[in-house]
Amino acid sequence: MIMRYRLNTTTASQSKESIWVALRRLVPLMAGEGRSIAIAFGAILVSSAATLTAPLIISHIVDRFITTGDYAGLLTWSGLLLCVFLVGLASGYTQTRTMGGVGRRILFNLRNAIFVKLQDLPVAFFNQNRSGDLISRINNDTDKLNQFFSQALMQFLGNAFLIVGAGILLVALDFRLGGAALVPAALVLIVTQLIGGWVKRASYKSLQSLGGLSGEVQESLANFKVIVAFNRLDYFRDKFARANTANYDASIRAGVASNLFIPLYGLASNLGQLVVLAYGIMLVSQGQLTVGLLIGFLLYVNSFYTPLRQLATIWASLQLALAGLDRISEVLALETDMAILDTTAVTGTALLAFENVSFHYPEGENVLHDVSFALERGKTYALIGPTGGGKSTTASLMARLYDPTGGTVQLDGRDIRSFTPQERTAKIGFILQEPFLFSGTVRDNIRYGNPAMASVDDAALSAQLDAAGLSDLLGHFRDGLDTTLTAGGDAMSLGQKQLVAFIRAALREPELLILDEATANIDTVTEQLLETILEHLPATTTKVVIAHRLNTIKDADEIFFINGGTVTPAGSMQNAIEMLMHGDMTS
Repeated sequence: MIMRYRLNTTTASQSKESIWVALRRLVPLMAGEGRSIAIAFGAILVSSAATLTAPLIISHIVDRFITTGDYAGLLTWSGLLLCVFLVGLASGYTQTRTMGGVGRRILFNLRNAIFVKLQDLPVAFFNQNRSGDLISRINNDTDKLNQFFSQALMQFLGNAFLIVGAGILLVALDFRLGGAALVPAALVLIVTQLIGGWVKRASYKSLQSLGGLSGEVQESLANFKVIVAFNRLDYFRDKFARANTANYDASIRAGVASNLFIPLYGLASNLGQLVVLAYGIMLVSQGQLTVGLLIGFLLYVNSFYTPLRQLATIWASLQLALAGLDRISEVLALETDMAILDTTAVTGTALLAFENVSFHYPEGENVLHDVSFALERGKTYALIGPTGGGKSTTASLMARLYDPTGGTVQLDGRDIRSFTPQERTAKIGFILQEPFLFSGTVRDNIRYGNPAMASVDDAALSAQLDAAGLSDLLGHFRDGLDTTLTAGGDAMSLGQKQLVAFIRAALREPELLILDEATANIDTVTEQLLETILEHLPATTTKVVIAHRLNTIKDADEIFFINGGTVTPAGSMQNAIEMLMHGDMTS
């Protein structure tokens, strides 16, 4: 059964998470980074301890040396204070550099994991999702996680230590003054908890809109020649403008949501310092507090609220990271429905056979219904029928680009699902109407996907081309095997691209070669060259030709007419023509 693989592109999770629950979701990403995390954690502890020690030293200096005029003691303790600051500086640098490496490695591993996962997913997944959004998940969403791990995580932990340590010292030094100083913090933390889910949803939608924008760019660039040919620049310009506007609006909302914490936490800091200053002066005037201790209190209030203000920025980074993780996790959680069956039972003798095969796309009607037929070795079969009748779907099932929703497809007498991808592709060649070429040379492209050719030198490759009767075809390329190709082969004619595709398939000598309208858009001379390639295939190779042009199928041993969910033997060429004409009129 064809699974539904459409990724979420509408809304974020509505669930609320505490910050610690959210952080626990990120822990698996740090697997293998234990040593670096420990070093960074130790460094941040030292840095936080240095920051918390400094106010005590300053308070001591004021009360013991400045008020008494003991300048020798002042210099000694000032030197000690300088050492504390230097230790904090060194430890801060250590944790920043260490976590920068952790972030880059997590980014590297995540991108690898997503790309490998995408390669494991079936064709149905890519039919249901835009490539631009997938690219955004690989590039943009993973980068949000990198920024959090390399910049914000240890800053968050350091700030957490400072907040807890400063809070404890405030209460320990004077319970009344310390308690009053912490009241504004309690209020803003309650507000933070209440609006945290809204911030995450805004961040998620911002990333989604960025994925949509990437999709529009990718679609426009991939089809630019068609856009220019039909003079639809205005249409795609308007589509991009709408996507860009949506991204702008979503980014503004996410920015407002995230940055709302900054003035809120700043207000709490100012209120805390105001409370300490007013209450502290009263206590000093009553002789219940020393001036040095009041200065220490003010420094600790600053040590408490400054990291709290910084947490506003870190919170925004965390929400972006979590939103990115949600989108990444959607991809990583997918499982292919194209599993390999653990069986090698042989139940037939035909090269390929459909046994009561039915198929439909997700949420679609049946394209094939209870279809059975067999293909014998060494024969040529033609598939004809009206547009949309199911020819290409039938070919895709033969190559296991999809699995049937009912029945079985057998290859060499075995369920095709029992073959590994390597075994299956070694037996089956597939040439499309629009062949895809890769950046590199003609040599690289004809060796692509052929393990037997991966390590052969030019002499051995030329010998194999000669043996297959393909050497003369290289004269159609300016530099022969060394001719440089761009991705997609846009600098080449369609005929040249098809020559590369045919040579690539012929060198593999597949047992089954499927040609899906492979000669539909090329000239007669090139078509004759391609027929020459096919003539040099082993006599045991079975060929399946999908074509609308009747001259392409005139030499077929058997013709199948596909329409309305059925596959019917057409018999003679004349009968095939009549069925095709009738099918076109009724389709």
